[in-house]
Amino acid sequence: MADIISLITQYPRASIIIIAVIISFFITIINYFFIDQNRMREIKTRQKALQKEMKEHQKAGNTDKLMELQKELFSYTGEMFKHSMKPMLITIVPILVLFAFIKNVYVGTTLAKTWFWYYLVSAIAGSMIFRKLFKLP
Repeated sequence: MADIISLITQYPRASIIIIAVIISFFITIINYFFIDQNRMREIKTRQKALQKEMKEHQKAGNTDKLMELQKELFSYTGEMFKHSMKPMLITIVPILVLFAFIKNVYVGTTLAKTWFWYYLVSAIAGSMIFRKLFKLP
C-alpha cells in the first residue's frame, strides 16, 4: 500500500487520471448489469419524440397540449431516475470511501487544491468512452 501511495504522490496528475478512468469503468460495469437497457432506450426515444412535439405545440401556442406533454415527459424522467437508483446505491459507498482516501493522499502533492477537477474531467471523458464501448443508453 505504501508503494502505491508513493507512486501516486510521485506522479499526481497521471495517477488521478488513471484512478478516475478505473472508477468510471467500475461504474459503467455496474450500470451495464443493473440497468434495463432496452427500457432506457425506449424512454429516451419517447422523450425525444415528446420534446419535438412540445416544440411544435409551443410554436402554435397550444398551452393545454404543451402542459399535457410536459407531464408525460416528467413521468418518463421519474422512471429513468428509478432505474438508475439501484446502480447508484451500489456504487456510492465505495466511491465515498475512495474519495476520502484520495483526498488524504493528494493533500501533500502539487494537486492538493485541484485534484477534484482533474478527477472530474477524466471521469467524464472515461465514462463517455466506456458508455459508447458498452453501448449503454
